[in-house]
Amino acid sequence: MKIRFLGKVSEHGDSPTLYATDQGTYFIQGWRVTDLEILAKLDVPESETVVEIYSLLMAHLAKDGLSGTVKSWIPPIVHVKENGNLVVQGKRATDHEALIEMNIPCHEDVVEVDKAAIEALLSGGIDS
Repeated sequence: MKIRFLGKVSEHGDSPTLYATDQGTYFIQGWRVTDLEILAKLDVPESETVVEIYSLLMAHLAKDGLSGTVKSWIPPIVHVKENGNLVVQGKRATDHEALIEMNIPCHEDVVEVDKAAIEALLSGGIDS
């Protein structure tokens, strides 16, 4: 699988990052969610994981032809924290070569989400 860096939002060394894949999906890198209260509200199968990202990360979707703002808090966004950060659930990224290229810190994880699921969250849709 080939990945293409779309952008990063970094604050104090933090690094939520967004990548497009050549498979019609996005890799969303963020902090592993360990908050038991949030996790108790979710059904997270073994093959999936949950990450927290800055909402500003979604602005980098424009680099892949998606425009608009997030208008819906529906899956893959499964929770919005009081600070505005998004909790995203999706298939755990397993492509070994892509994960090596991303160099994921131990406190972070990567979810893979279909482009169509992300597009459904946006007002504006795909740029023509």
